[in-house]
Amino acid sequence: MFIHLGGDMVLKAESIVAILDHNSQDLSSENQAMMKDHKKRKATIKVTDDTPKSMVITEDEIYLSPISSHTLKRRAETATVVPEEEY
Repeated sequence: MFIHLGGDMVLKAESIVAILDHNSQDLSSENQAMMKDHKKRKATIKVTDDTPKSMVITEDEIYLSPISSHTLKRRAETATVVPEEEY
């Protein structure tokens, strides 16, 4: 299953570790440290030029999405999994 993050960015749902509200980085020193580390490694990807509303965290990157964390969560929960067809 894939989740559309905005713009032309789509990720496999299995690769997503967490989806956080972008403003939550101000609340936690751990989140701030994680963001600094990813910025040093150039592993933060801004999906579009719009103001980020959410952070989508994978093992290697952080994606800044203009779509709210609530909407992304709902997309992840309602995505349809298509079973593989037998040949």
